Amino acid sequence: MRMPDIAQTLREAAAQLAATSDTARLDAELLMAHALGMTRTELLLRHMQAEAPPGFAALIQRRMAHEPVAYMLGSQPFYGLDLEVTPAVLIPRGDSETLIEAARTARAGRPPTRILDLGTGSGALLLAALTLWPEAQGIGLERSSSARDVARRNAARHGLAARATIREGDWTRPDWHHALGQFDLVLANPPYVEDAADLAPSVRAHEPAEALFAGADGMADYRLLVPTIPALLAPGGTAVFEIGASQAEAVGALAREAGLTAHVHADLAGRPRAVEMA
Repeated sequence: MRMPDIAQTLREAAAQLAATSDTARLDAELLMAHALGMTRTELLLRHMQAEAPPGFAALIQRRMAHEPVAYMLGSQPFYGLDLEVTPAVLIPRGDSETLIEAARTARAGRPPTRILDLGTGSGALLLAALTLWPEAQGIGLERSSSARDVARRNAARHGLAARATIREGDWTRPDWHHALGQFDLVLANPPYVEDAADLAPSVRAHEPAEALFAGADGMADYRLLVPTIPALLAPGGTAVFEIGASQAEAVGALAREAGLTAHVHADLAGRPRAVEMA
């Protein structure tokens, strides 16, 4: 007896996933393409009448247990880059592209030559910036050795290893920044989630807690980082930090206390997403 074809299997999988995912059909299509070793476009255009592969059901069960699709696929797009992701790093979100766009606007006509990414994780922000400014050199600072390995592989994957130095760094240590020098552009997506925040199971149970949580009010890392920015910025330099939707005023106040200006940028949904400091 012929097995169900891919079209029917996808319909059934999307119905199963609807209880645990807001993107059930997309998830099913991405996992099916992964199971078949092809792109989603190839799947949809050429293979909908083929038999479903036997390993697909197990992938759906993993997704129903809230495992993120990006970790299952091993990659995530960000600012035109296809980045490796593992459970050692946060999954790059499209909202974080707001930082790159804010930096691009701020540095229009003034391309940075030295870029620093604080807490680089997968390398998403640093590598996107280096792609945008091909004459720049960058440093990605990261405490986790496993995350540093991912960032280095992503730099090599995109031909940026010669311009992206991934270094160990921990801003909870005294004088952590003294040997770094100064930069035209500093980017950061630090932990900013409140410890008791109500997060989706796919985030709380699977993404690295040390990259998410920052104390009772989510501000612990900003209080450490923002006061160091004046020392890290070269004359005329710019820093752009990602923030939670309710943190613009508090982070802006920290910037002004450090003698910096603060300008808030919204993401595509209109939520405050980044604070530009100079």
